[in-house]
Amino acid sequence: MNPECAALSVRQALAQDQGLEKILVRGWVRARRDASGFSFLEINDGSCLGNLQALVEENSPAGAALPSARNGAAVAITGALLPSPGRGQRWELRAAELSVLGEAEQSAYPLQKKRHSDEFLRGLAHLRPRTNKYGAALRLRSEAAFALHSFFRGQGFHYVHTPILTGLDCEGAGEMFRVQAGDFFDRPCNLTVSGQLEAEALALALGRVYAFGPTFRAENSNTPRHAAEFWMLEPEAAFFDLEDDMRLAEEMLRFTARHVLEHCGPELELFSRHLDEGLPERTRRLLEGPYPRISYAEAVQILTSSRRSFSFPARFGADLQTEHERFLAEEYFQGPVLVYDYPKEIKAFYMRANPDGRTVAAMDMLVPRVGELIGGSRREERLDKLEQRLEELGRAKEDYQWYLDLRRFGSAPHAGFGLGFERLLMLLSGISNIRDVTAFPRVPGSLEF
Repeated sequence: MNPECAALSVRQALAQDQGLEKILVRGWVRARRDASGFSFLEINDGSCLGNLQALVEENSPAGAALPSARNGAAVAITGALLPSPGRGQRWELRAAELSVLGEAEQSAYPLQKKRHSDEFLRGLAHLRPRTNKYGAALRLRSEAAFALHSFFRGQGFHYVHTPILTGLDCEGAGEMFRVQAGDFFDRPCNLTVSGQLEAEALALALGRVYAFGPTFRAENSNTPRHAAEFWMLEPEAAFFDLEDDMRLAEEMLRFTARHVLEHCGPELELFSRHLDEGLPERTRRLLEGPYPRISYAEAVQILTSSRRSFSFPARFGADLQTEHERFLAEEYFQGPVLVYDYPKEIKAFYMRANPDGRTVAAMDMLVPRVGELIGGSRREERLDKLEQRLEELGRAKEDYQWYLDLRRFGSAPHAGFGLGFERLLMLLSGISNIRDVTAFPRVPGSLEF
């Protein structure tokens, strides 16, 4: 290829405001149409949803490579970017040179049809990013992650990395992946379910921190909302109370929604057209605020007064089920809602006890279609109260000695939350299954890729 060519991505080529005499585009053939004496190749390189059409004449130097430029092949094309006479596209690439960098065996290539079922594509996790839906989902994932990093940087938070290998069970559920029994370390080692406890230690030194990385749950659950490996965003801030925590969660969601509306327009339009026609309006509603805030007791009252027949009747002292969460967010409030002050029996040991002795300073953000998106709390910063709670739950204090030290040496009010990143992506895309917003999903019975 001529080094004087302007190497452009498909996204850049489609966005040009004028033609160019000589450009180089590299990508994969998404579709091919043959006519008398020439062929049209639809080229996509993953930079955007749109394809760039390349016109290749059979009798030109570029035409010699046409027999191998089939669907799925990787190609490099040099030519002129010219106004397109076809409808629905502004530019096309008139090929002067065509190189096939990697052929795709047509008899075996599985992505021949325009539409495949999600179930079929889950068996092709290594190839499905080449389809419109999954390429769009991964670009949305990238932009949403960038938005979260941008938001927390703007709020003065430091990005920290918490351990993946741990000897503690943060949530107390016991559903952890065992790495080894204690031969290497001096105690059993597991994959983390949360980086929160370590983030607390860092927040009590750096002030404001957030961790963003993979977490693991050995829960044998085959629901559309659960996976064995998923990403969590976990901010932790010193001198925050529960009100600060809820405000941070609300501002974070609005910031992220605004970012994807501004940067993922074609992807959101695709999701709206094929998955969820109500997506644009629901996403715009995320920008409105403030979000309603109700106590857990008020939430139970709303549910019991609704005359709705739930599979699990709502009652005080029982955790809210997904059907309850979605009713509150989708039907009653028709948007995000924050529920706070949960009974202590259904929440983790580290949540701050309220003066009533029955509830803790916890909060969940509930959103349409997903249910619980965020769970957080003010942390128990009082040594005596924390020791008392550990004793009530039958936990050995020596296992939490360093965590208790944080309360002995310069303890301060602090709060934080956990955001399930894949659930956020489900909310923003309208995709209904967590397996389809993850490149290589890890769920019970699936470790193929």
